[in-house]
Amino acid sequence: MNAFLAIAGQTIKLSYRVGGGAMIGVVFYLSILVVMPFAVGPDLNLLARIGPAILWIGALLATLLGLDRLFQEDRDDGTLDFLRLSGLPLEAMVLAKATGHWIATGLPLVVAAPVLALLLNLEPDAILTVTATLLVGTPALTLIGTIGAAMMVALRRGGMLIAVLILPFTVPVLIFGVAAGAAVTTEPENFSQPFLFLCALTLVSFVIGPLAGAAAIRAAEE
Repeated sequence: MNAFLAIAGQTIKLSYRVGGGAMIGVVFYLSILVVMPFAVGPDLNLLARIGPAILWIGALLATLLGLDRLFQEDRDDGTLDFLRLSGLPLEAMVLAKATGHWIATGLPLVVAAPVLALLLNLEPDAILTVTATLLVGTPALTLIGTIGAAMMVALRRGGMLIAVLILPFTVPVLIFGVAAGAAVTTEPENFSQPFLFLCALTLVSFVIGPLAGAAAIRAAEE
């Protein structure tokens, strides 16, 4: 447990030191929410209807920030080899890195969502619901992104390639997250079903993400 917390803590520190951590993610999130009203027009009712989708798309794109460096820098400076010798299973190490990345980038987006949602004319109930879906769903986005980051170790490339690899796999999370968030303003009785599917996807990601990420790293070292 101490090794797990140490790796997660190191990932958080590096995220803030190198990429700006929470601040750059929130600023990027804010930029998306500011631009969207200009794209769809000044119709406040329309903004309220599509607000959950805008918040989720912004969270998805902001989550991608820094993922390309999640394992590559450790591979380049030899830290990855040292971590493998620490006695912690590789799957647990991948989960620790994903946990640290989510705390540094995903959690601040969840905290900022209620304030930023005011720009989209969302009602208080809708703001609360969308925030809850982001809290449940963003860990799944991070874990899926962790698989792509681990694959970059083998491909020895980063940048936009990681987005191309993982975006198709994030579509189910996006669909159920938006459906649950929008249900409050349209059909509140339909909220529970997509929300439970979203919870299930996150739980599955907690299993598949570390296993697939560890397998990708092992393949890179063979």
